[in-house]
Amino acid sequence: MSLVLDPAAQDLLFREARTANTFTDEPVTEEQVQAIYDLVKFGPTAFNQSPLRVVLVRSPEARERLVAHMAEGNRPKTATAPLVAILAADNEFHEELPALLPHFPQAKDMFFSERPAREAAAGLNAALQAAYFIVGVRAAGLAAGPMTGFDFAGVQKEFLDDDHTPLMIVNIGKPGEDAWFPRSPRLSYDDVITTV
Repeated sequence: MSLVLDPAAQDLLFREARTANTFTDEPVTEEQVQAIYDLVKFGPTAFNQSPLRVVLVRSPEARERLVAHMAEGNRPKTATAPLVAILAADNEFHEELPALLPHFPQAKDMFFSERPAREAAAGLNAALQAAYFIVGVRAAGLAAGPMTGFDFAGVQKEFLDDDHTPLMIVNIGKPGEDAWFPRSPRLSYDDVITTV
C-alpha cells in the first residue's frame, strides 16, 4: 500500500529533509512562525495537554546570551541562524487542562496534582510536540537544526523559570552553503518492527 501523501511532500518532510548546519540570512517572519504553529498545534498529546512552550530568540542581546550556553560546536550555527527557538516543557500545563479538555476538567486534579507526574507527562508530550514542530518548520519550506548540545540549567535560568524544562534548541531558516552532513544510516523495517 502506498502513502496518500504526495511523494514531493514526503520528500520535503522526511526523505530529503536534514538537520541544517548553515543558513542564509533570509529572515524567518512572524507570519511563518504563526503558520507553523497553526499547523502543528493539532498534533496529538495525552489528554490534549499541549505542554510545549517556545521562546523565539530574535534580539542580538538574547542571541548572545543563548550562544554562551551552547556547546562549542553549536555556537557558530546558533549565532548565525535567522531564528532560534528554545523548546521547553511547561510543568504546570495542568492549569490549562480545563480549557483544553472541557469534557473532562477533573483530569487536572485526578491525574496531575503531583509535580513528578506532571514533569513526566510534560517531558514526553512536549517532546512529541517538538517533533511536530520540526516537521512543521519543514512544511513551511524552511530547515530546522535541532540540538541538545547546550547547558540545560543555564538556558533554564537565563530564559525560562523553574516551571519550564528546556528540551532542545532549534535553529530555523533557509539552508545555507554546505548545510548538510552526509545522511547517516537508518535501521531497517525488520530491525524496528516486530509482530506478535
